[in-house]
Amino acid sequence: MRIKKADFVKSAVKEADYPEFNGIEFSFIGRSNVGKSSLINSLTGRRSLARTSKTPGRTQLINYFLIDNEIYFIDLPGYGFAKVPDAVKKDWGKTIETYLTSKRKKIVFLLLDLRRIPSGEDMEMLKWLEHYEVEYYIVFTKSDKLSNNEKFRQLKEIKKKLQFDNEDVFFYSSLKNTGREELTDFIYKRKEEYDKTGE
Repeated sequence: MRIKKADFVKSAVKEADYPEFNGIEFSFIGRSNVGKSSLINSLTGRRSLARTSKTPGRTQLINYFLIDNEIYFIDLPGYGFAKVPDAVKKDWGKTIETYLTSKRKKIVFLLLDLRRIPSGEDMEMLKWLEHYEVEYYIVFTKSDKLSNNEKFRQLKEIKKKLQFDNEDVFFYSSLKNTGREELTDFIYKRKEEYDKTGE
């Protein structure tokens, strides 16, 4: 499955500003600099659809992208080590929490850098997702940066903090588009299931 069309729709902070939509939407969240914008650009085949930056924490709003005129991708604010005032970080947290608690039908992809052990903020985000009973899946980004042996060793270390089976997570490289077909197929499969059952 290939995405044929992708357009930026709007940015939002408050729920009242979210675009009207009755379908299922797919959101991407993760620590600043984990590669959210790059992943969205890779998935859509649009190099500059979502703005990327070498400065962590640049995404401060909820950004909506309409995919093939039938699905929304949402780029949520990054969290973690961004060099911004605590008051601003608090506002971002409220923005994310407002989205997670909204009644919109959503699936969240939590992006984790495969080269890093999940941080305290990552673990906190997992707790939020589970607390609010949000359907979520883990996507390990930057998978091209490790050899197969390094990947095996790193996953072993990560599993000391997180419980998962390798078959239940996604591995992605925005640089090489590795994992793009698998993730895109999954997204469209979940959309079809939702269209049929509403779940």
